[in-house]
Amino acid sequence: MKYKNLFNILKVLPLFLLIISCEGEEGSNGPIIIPVEKVQAAFNMSISSSDSNVLLLDNKTVGTGEFKSEWDFGQGGALVLDQPGIEEIRFDTDGTFSVRLIVTNDAGLTVDSKTVVVDNSSGGICPNGICASTNSAILKDAATTFFVGNITRASRVNGGGQHTEILKTHFSSITSEYEMKMDVMYPSEGNYDFTAADAIVNFGVDNGINVHGHALIWHNATPDWVKNFSGTNAEFETMVKDYITTTVTRYKGKIASWDVVNEAIDDGSGNPLRSSVFKDKMGDDYIKKCFQWARDADPDVLLFYNDYNMASSPGKRTAMFNIVDDLGDLVDGVGAQMHISYNGPSASNIQAVADGTVSRGLKLHFAELDIRANPNNDQTSLTAARADAQKVKFKEVVKIYNSIPLDNKYALTVWGLKDNESWLIDFWGHIDWPLMFNDDYSKKPAYDGFLEGLE
Repeated sequence: MKYKNLFNILKVLPLFLLIISCEGEEGSNGPIIIPVEKVQAAFNMSISSSDSNVLLLDNKTVGTGEFKSEWDFGQGGALVLDQPGIEEIRFDTDGTFSVRLIVTNDAGLTVDSKTVVVDNSSGGICPNGICASTNSAILKDAATTFFVGNITRASRVNGGGQHTEILKTHFSSITSEYEMKMDVMYPSEGNYDFTAADAIVNFGVDNGINVHGHALIWHNATPDWVKNFSGTNAEFETMVKDYITTTVTRYKGKIASWDVVNEAIDDGSGNPLRSSVFKDKMGDDYIKKCFQWARDADPDVLLFYNDYNMASSPGKRTAMFNIVDDLGDLVDGVGAQMHISYNGPSASNIQAVADGTVSRGLKLHFAELDIRANPNNDQTSLTAARADAQKVKFKEVVKIYNSIPLDNKYALTVWGLKDNESWLIDFWGHIDWPLMFNDDYSKKPAYDGFLEGLE
């Protein structure tokens, strides 16, 4: 058996040697060499917190083997060899610069490039290439035919500071963000609390700023004791009448307008009235009853019906106009919330809201304006391109509003002052930049868009 195995081995050995020999002739006689791959250049950049003309560059290139990293700072001159740590480069001259990191190894080179925009009139290096607006025009002075509004809180008007100063400088109308709703003003049965509302109204009166009341009836701001009301339907109706009469009478001559009922239309098929304790206990005509009580309390105040998605949903728009048609002389205007995005709704759909309101001889309030720059959560920072698109949308909205007849104008209210205060961030759960001022109160391109819409 051993000899047989040996014979078999000797029989195949020449073939094995032949294969080895052929591979040696056509292949490499040396060791197997793994080709060197290029190393991908990568760097981060930020603006120094202590000097807005200094750029901080952090080389993030990672690779195996030997490679060389060199900088081109975009200011002329030879390449500069990267050193350990953060590179600090000063940019004093206005202009647009291309900063490049060139990484080289035996396989060749790769480049990472970023654009730097410098505008010393707006503070030095512009974050993400977006320079703060240097337009010195005052919003409320530029809009001569309607109020330019914004929201506020009692804590802000009581606290003063930069926020309040900008509010007084640029805006001719204020709306309470949430403190003039039933759950705050009527927290328990028989006990009113107008502390916050008084602060906001008094701030407006003292500073010659129009005050828009928002909102008497809203299903999402109903106190628990009202939701769980234990009396009869007739007693419930009497309670609501007392609440509206007490509130509107208190601010008679101080509040120029009220959103009487807010967001009563359902989003579902057919857009019926949404289910609420008010509809359940007072009937489908509860809206008309509330408007009548507000009218009785202050015959001179302007009364609005306010709702959202008026531009993006033709169904809700139709339902809203059916409501105001039914209200007749009890309603003075439509509050069309403008929680929209840089890419929609279309100008024609926004125009449809204006046209429908004007054709009915009503006043139009473009209420709650904010324009999302990151609706799909595809941005980690506001890019120059997205900021410009947002600017264009602000201009579009303002231009449409400014073009309606004078008698139909009332106010265009922006829902927030600076980006990091916007309700949208918590509501959607991701970062966005929907307003006209940056977190540091500098003016965004959106601010210029608003002004351009007035031209």
